[in-house]
Amino acid sequence: MTTLDRRLGLSDAVVIGVGSMIGAGVFSAFAPAAQAAGAGLLLGLALAAVVAYCNATASAQLAATYPTSGGTYVYGREQLGSWWGFLAGWGFVVGKTASCAAMALTFAAYAAPGAERPVAVAAVVALVTVNCLGVSRTAGLTRVLVAVSLTSLAVVAVAGLSADDGRDLSAVVPAVDSWYGVLQSAGLLFFAFAGYARIATLGEEVRDPARTIPRAVLAALAVAVCVYALVGVAALAALGADGVAQAAAPLAATVQAAGWAWAEPVVRVGAATASLGALLGLVAGIGRTTLAMARHDDLPRWLSAVHPRHAVPHRAEIAVGVVVVVLVLATDLRGAIGFSSFGVLLYYLVANVSAFTQPTEQRRFPRWLQVLGAVGCGLLVVTLPVGSVLAGVAVFAVGAGYRLARRHRTRAG
Repeated sequence: MTTLDRRLGLSDAVVIGVGSMIGAGVFSAFAPAAQAAGAGLLLGLALAAVVAYCNATASAQLAATYPTSGGTYVYGREQLGSWWGFLAGWGFVVGKTASCAAMALTFAAYAAPGAERPVAVAAVVALVTVNCLGVSRTAGLTRVLVAVSLTSLAVVAVAGLSADDGRDLSAVVPAVDSWYGVLQSAGLLFFAFAGYARIATLGEEVRDPARTIPRAVLAALAVAVCVYALVGVAALAALGADGVAQAAAPLAATVQAAGWAWAEPVVRVGAATASLGALLGLVAGIGRTTLAMARHDDLPRWLSAVHPRHAVPHRAEIAVGVVVVVLVLATDLRGAIGFSSFGVLLYYLVANVSAFTQPTEQRRFPRWLQVLGAVGCGLLVVTLPVGSVLAGVAVFAVGAGYRLARRHRTRAG
């Protein structure tokens, strides 16, 4: 079986993780979170960060033991059984595929208003091509995208927090009108954190994975938490909870409200760039999970091919690109954040349960963190918008039916 090359060091892995997290989510998730929780979205952000940290420790501990592509799909299979692995892999693939389409459309909305769909398709095709040329190029391009995105977010933070007449800083004080709303906002904001799994899926491509992956996961998450907290406070300070909830582009609205209208193009460029960065990382991550599932016949075997020259799962990545293009052309994915969170939270639920079962000699973090992570994932899943939950249940039922049918055909053959 052809394996992938170990080309990435710690800094590469951290940059890929940060690039996967600081993407379209930070530019789009605050508005629906404010609709759900008002000023309580900061509490939702804190809850999402806690659950993300628990999930990160579980993923890091498991990745150190199983340094291979596939992430929690592999961990669930090894620790709990094949059905648990399939649940995790299916959740990751379908949830993140929807995220890819949403991020492509977000990029196009900022970069080319009025021509969103064709521009989004072009972005998907271009970034799938970059991924197919090799993961080292992915890491290099991601460095550039992350730098531009962070510069844009820094402008938002400074603008929103700068002293100005009429600025009501009391708007940043969390107010809880409904804990259900706070939990729902946490589930929606989790969408913006979930990219750190991208590092774990690089198990076959990271040098010294037992040491590198745990450090990279936690470092990338820490950077993202700090950035999101600053941006969230800045948006609330400039717009108030109602203003954030009503804004189609809350971060662009933030700089306008702060009297920095000249900076709006900077924010739009940053949003478009961040969306590209997240899309770039996601296509690679989904491709590698698809590769792992195909190796175990949970998806068609032909998807397990690795390119002999570029050492990437090219068929899997091209297949992901085709599905994303179809979604971009056929679907309005404004509600994709909730659906994506549903799939990814179930993915991490399996990760926490898998890490909980690891023996003492494999442990790097206390078991109570995995208990907290599993409970948090389950709670956030059930408090997501009802439409997202129903759609998620339906898609998981389709996946389970496919696997049962495939296993039946295999036995019959």
